[in-house]
Amino acid sequence: MNDGIILIDKPAGMTSFGVVARVKRVLSEQAGKKVKVGHTGTLDPFATGLMIIVVGKECKNAGTYSKLDKVYEATIRLGQTSSTGDPEGEITDVSGYIPSRAAIDQALAQFRGEITQRPPIYSAIKVNGQRAYKLARRGEEVIIPTRQITIFSLELVDYKYPELMIRAHVSSGTYIRTLAEDIGSELGVGAYCTQLRRMSIGERSIEKAQTLADLGLID
Repeated sequence: MNDGIILIDKPAGMTSFGVVARVKRVLSEQAGKKVKVGHTGTLDPFATGLMIIVVGKECKNAGTYSKLDKVYEATIRLGQTSSTGDPEGEITDVSGYIPSRAAIDQALAQFRGEITQRPPIYSAIKVNGQRAYKLARRGEEVIIPTRQITIFSLELVDYKYPELMIRAHVSSGTYIRTLAEDIGSELGVGAYCTQLRRMSIGERSIEKAQTLADLGLID
């Protein structure tokens, strides 16, 4: 492939940049020259799911793909918080209170529609020209402005304390880790995201994606 898109099902434990690097290496080897490859929005290392990889001339349209709505499925652990909002951070016990199903439903209702969200400091957002997560890891103060996002739908898929599973259709720029933390705050028990999977980007679904193993990029 010289120009176009590749739909990848990213595995857990790999960065988005790592996925791009593997695809770029293989395509460049096949073409016998350097092939331009990019992504249209990162997924956290612990997360899995759909990535749209742009190749060649299609790289100029990366911004168009990144602005599309997305659907995620996430598992949220109640009663604890994480310094990064995910399993990779420092975990702190907050509360042993067990919210009822009605309380969960009521909390989720607060986040449907247009809301204000502050992206996490452990994110790829640039602050003064540097990635926020790099500043945070160095212990520097990171202040990221709030932003308006839209949560078109937010469904409770399953709830067995201390974990609840949600499915969210959201606008571009939404951070599910932050949503998990905010749900925990709304319930008064704390929470963080333990699993995250991107199911779709715009009209493109994970069902059409290939794994890195399918492409011969990992064993």
